[in-house]
Amino acid sequence: MAQKKKEAARVMGQKQLAAGIFDLLLQTKLAGQACCGQFVAVYPKDKSMLLPRPISICETDRKAGTLRLVYRVSGSGTAEFSGLREGDSVDILGILGNGFPVQKAVSGMTALLLGGGIGVPPILQLAKEIGCAKNVVVGYRDAQCFLKEDFEAAVGGRDKANGEMGGVYVATEDGSAGTKGNVMDAIGANGLKADIVYACGPMPMLRAVKQYAQRENIPAYISLEERMACGVGACLGCVCKTTQVHHHTHVRNARICTDGPVFEAREVDI
Repeated sequence: MAQKKKEAARVMGQKQLAAGIFDLLLQTKLAGQACCGQFVAVYPKDKSMLLPRPISICETDRKAGTLRLVYRVSGSGTAEFSGLREGDSVDILGILGNGFPVQKAVSGMTALLLGGGIGVPPILQLAKEIGCAKNVVVGYRDAQCFLKEDFEAAVGGRDKANGEMGGVYVATEDGSAGTKGNVMDAIGANGLKADIVYACGPMPMLRAVKQYAQRENIPAYISLEERMACGVGACLGCVCKTTQVHHHTHVRNARICTDGPVFEAREVDI
């Protein structure tokens, strides 16, 4: 495992994708270590905010040395980040957490990739790396379907090249785009089937994904969202319950920041 490093990343650009949703591109040597499903901790310059903010990696370009972070403004730290402009620098710590096990989806399988809310961005890099047939289902509050075109490019381009089937499906809470409801409603409405599931989103969604995978008797890998403090496993502020005794702590707990954020759904009690 690569050693975690704190580094001053250079801002290559930033734009707003939807209400409260920002798209930040950083140039950093850490990009060479990043895998889909991992995250970085971003430090505010305001010293009154002591803790970094964990932000999932949306895309990584190892050749160009860039990380794309798509995040929601939810407090003073992320509000500060939204003011970053090209040429600015920002301290980040990474690369943190584990990632989605892309190698579990092999040729001949169909993968179902699910993202809900701010859990949508981490699914994009996954969609680019999954080599088998895949369907992406993304859920939003309303018709501000950020990253939808990126998913269509990732799924369509790769599937055409490989001759595989795949598509991008949308669910919105208010019914203003796609299927009215959540990602599970969209799965049913479009008759989607899969051999393996990957998901990131709010806890109610992940509980539903776990139940769905159990009914279908297929593996599901879920990325848990949780507030974090240190991001490196020292503070135990982001513990989740597990179904088995943890090999390191000898209790039924795991640290989301280091043991996760991605878990096989059967491993966690959610």
